[in-house]
Amino acid sequence: MRTRESLVASITVGLIACMAAVADEPLPTAPMAGPVVSAPAAATQEVAAGSATAAQLRAEAEALQSSNKWVEAREKYWAALDAKPAEAVRLAIEERLGKLNLELARKPWPIPEKIVYTVQPGDSVKRIAQKNGCTIELMIENNELANPDKILPGKRLKVFTGKFAVAVNKTRNDLLLTLNGRFFKRYRVGTGKYGKTPAGAFIVGDRVKEPAWYKDDGEVVLYGTKENILGTRWLGLKTTNTAEDVKGYGIHGTWENDSIGKAESSGCIRLRNEDVEELYVLVPGGTAVEIQE
Repeated sequence: MRTRESLVASITVGLIACMAAVADEPLPTAPMAGPVVSAPAAATQEVAAGSATAAQLRAEAEALQSSNKWVEAREKYWAALDAKPAEAVRLAIEERLGKLNLELARKPWPIPEKIVYTVQPGDSVKRIAQKNGCTIELMIENNELANPDKILPGKRLKVFTGKFAVAVNKTRNDLLLTLNGRFFKRYRVGTGKYGKTPAGAFIVGDRVKEPAWYKDDGEVVLYGTKENILGTRWLGLKTTNTAEDVKGYGIHGTWENDSIGKAESSGCIRLRNEDVEELYVLVPGGTAVEIQE
């Protein structure tokens, strides 16, 4: 089947030939400079080339991963995304990279984003975590601490120092989590109906496990009751603009998985409970959150 561009080109050439014949003049010739590629065709070729490069890099990443070279594999996956492949290829790479990132971040594997810290007298897990911009939960997981309230001076702990950031897109209904500016994982989310989710720059405020829900009329719906809509975790949002009040907005779980990927909430950003629990472990208070239309 001929493309629209090739059909237009053929018609144009025919018209020029007819005009030259009427004027009884030979057609002008031009030096051969290679095929003329239209802008849409060039863009398509660029995506195809990016997809081919990404596929090769993904294969190399998988080979490295199977050889337990996880950090090197992660770099190859990132390079594959940088090649700007077609969406289907990108999503497949993001799926594999997201799983690998979680494994490296949450397990005791040594990676560049972790330092080794020697416990000092008077230290606590909470104090060390806050000083390094890490969650207590991630500290506990990275060091497999059976009793985080008892850490002795001299003990060496792995501390995650990478910086996470969150970007929520209301049109796509997704949440992109980045680590030091690079892809970490993408989540499907639900956002506010009628565009109620506020757009702008925010930070994570209060972090609550098994949250109670405070209704507009002041009623408190405790965690565990059927009417509580917040799921298993709550990450409150604070605006970076003190002139605006976004009290009551946050990122939370849900018991209604069918609402994920849709604009059905009252304004908050909702994830499946297993996803928000994952995010809760990774994202400390003060993390930047950008909500885009």
